[in-house]
Amino acid sequence: MRFWSQLIVKVSIFALVLVGPASAMVFYNQIQAIDLAFPEATRTDSETFILTDEQVALIEKAGRSELASRLVTVYRGWRGDTFLGYAHIDVHTVRSKPEGLLVVLDPEAEVLQTLVLAFHEPLEYMPTDGWYQRFINKSPDDDLRIGFDVDAVTGATLTTRATVDSVRRMFAYYEVLFQPQATGTLASE
Repeated sequence: MRFWSQLIVKVSIFALVLVGPASAMVFYNQIQAIDLAFPEATRTDSETFILTDEQVALIEKAGRSELASRLVTVYRGWRGDTFLGYAHIDVHTVRSKPEGLLVVLDPEAEVLQTLVLAFHEPLEYMPTDGWYQRFINKSPDDDLRIGFDVDAVTGATLTTRATVDSVRRMFAYYEVLFQPQATGTLASE
């Protein structure tokens, strides 16, 4: 009897280790994300910024949320000589686990796309793809208030807040780091 109970415990532990967390989902890696951000691009590049205290303060004020890191990487895409826009992969905590969200802006800072790259909370806390697509054509002029400008999602309140914060941060990066013109020139250049 003791043999069987020990065997059951060992098999159960092995199964849990083998399976891992059932809710952790990685949908796209970084390379796939940039390809999806700029599907028509003939070239892409990236620039990593180490934000100054002043930039952090401006971005946090404009984005209405705290930054998790002073390190920000922004991707840019071109089709020939035509600048397509900016993309950022925002990794943030939803409730207690991370979500990776791709936010893509056109040269005028309107949202072209929001896409969940990874979601480690239980999947029932993740809104539908259609909900994420409602950010398309939003701009820094939009307030993005949950329940007013952005639909609330029952059972996914923290995810909706985290997503809105991600989009606002991307708008803030645009306003603080980039020249507001369609040249693809960064403000630091």
